[in-house]
Amino acid sequence: MLTLLDPNQADQAFPPLTEALTEPDGLLAVGGCLSTLRIINAYTQGIFPWYNNDDPILWWSPDPRLIIFPEKLHLSKSLKKTLRKQTFQITFNTAFTRVIKACAAPRSNEPGTWLLPDMQLAYCRLHKEGHAHSVEVWHDGKLVGGLYGIAVGQVFFGESMFHRKTDASKVAFVSLVQQLSLWGYQLIDCQIHTQHLVSLGAEEISRKQFSSLLQQYHHCKPHSTAWR
Repeated sequence: MLTLLDPNQADQAFPPLTEALTEPDGLLAVGGCLSTLRIINAYTQGIFPWYNNDDPILWWSPDPRLIIFPEKLHLSKSLKKTLRKQTFQITFNTAFTRVIKACAAPRSNEPGTWLLPDMQLAYCRLHKEGHAHSVEVWHDGKLVGGLYGIAVGQVFFGESMFHRKTDASKVAFVSLVQQLSLWGYQLIDCQIHTQHLVSLGAEEISRKQFSSLLQQYHHCKPHSTAWR
């Protein structure tokens, strides 16, 4: 039976990850709120919110988990060629709201979005408080790609990405991974399997392994936090 979280008790404990359902994979709890305290508590335990317009807030911890170790980033020949051309300009934390709105826009093969207004507001608040960050990809002065996520300790939790030009989201991801590696981050959470991320070096590990890595790294400070 799923745990029902109290929306007025942001510090209420999540249930153990072992109580997550296998169908749908990883559903752990229902309800609660999208306060900073609640969301950060969730991420540090390997849990994230994800729900549709007609749903209550749903909290997930899937098994297996898609992650990437920065040192295992893989660049294809074509992507290396794109990066060498330097046709894109990369920035960090300069247009967070625009990035999250672009990520929330309906995709061509999807009728709606999971990034509802309440979720957007919550992550924008996390950005203002120094927890959430964005990568922007520009071409001729226009925002053509990007991603955003949350940083806790030496772990970065990727949330969503978008592109309006070929390879723009890949360039955003590669730029992020390379910068995080320089800053001493040890782990990037990609949540669930996508071939797009697997092609860049992401791999699946068990939820138990993921939880163990989180406990190891989320208390550790990176070498730098100079996102701006």
